[in-house]
Amino acid sequence: MKDVFKILREIGIEYQQYDHPAVFTVEEAEKYAREDGAHSKNLFLRNKKGNKHFLVILEGSKRVDLKNLAKLVGESDLSFASGERLLKLLRLTPGSVSPFGLINDEGKEVHVIVDKSLLVFDMQGFHPNVNTSTLVITTKNFKKFLEWTKNQISYLNI
Repeated sequence: MKDVFKILREIGIEYQQYDHPAVFTVEEAEKYAREDGAHSKNLFLRNKKGNKHFLVILEGSKRVDLKNLAKLVGESDLSFASGERLLKLLRLTPGSVSPFGLINDEGKEVHVIVDKSLLVFDMQGFHPNVNTSTLVITTKNFKKFLEWTKNQISYLNI
């Protein structure tokens, strides 16, 4: 697996690291969340045929209507992808889903969908591909990182 910290340094992205006990849900993560910045959740989804995958990044408090989201991205149906697909494409395990997993998507197969409401925050926090730590970066650097990945990125109102 590629080193998130090394890549962030290489592309000039500064971060603050906060270690904490393992968290598997947004609710568990809230116990250790910092006041500054967005509190997000990351969903790894697939289309009905299983030939397209999506990383959806949105505010942790939001509920997602998968039928409406499917329409927004031009699919007939979306569902949660399996742990096997997550491991294969992003080399992540459930509970560790993060945009930083995109460093492992060598085929650029995952389409990233960012909820525009996250962009009003100055700071964003994500797991560095393990759920025992959070890295906080500026929203500007979050967008810079996403551009660096060369994955397809969409900013939508979810």
